[in-house]
Amino acid sequence: MIHFVVHDEGDSAGVVVVEGVKSGDKLIGWVMDQDKTLEFAARQDIPIGHKLAIKPLGAGDTVIKYGVDIGKTIAPIGVGEHLHVHNVKTKRW
Repeated sequence: MIHFVVHDEGDSAGVVVVEGVKSGDKLIGWVMDQDKTLEFAARQDIPIGHKLAIKPLGAGDTVIKYGVDIGKTIAPIGVGEHLHVHNVKTKRW
């Protein structure tokens, strides 16, 4: 079962595609462009449709999703943690 999808292995975020991801769950993700899988544990509960970190990110790092810069982190984010408005901000403002 695939729990999250990633566009390209250069991305730093994936999107959860199943309901009920809980902290500690083993997750399997599909990297579409390379047709390969990633596996790691969720470090937080993550709702369907929300992002998760697939690489460790430091404060101020750029977040890449679907090959596009979607903002910067405001705090360190570990692999398997929830990426959302509480820890990622747009670079526009």
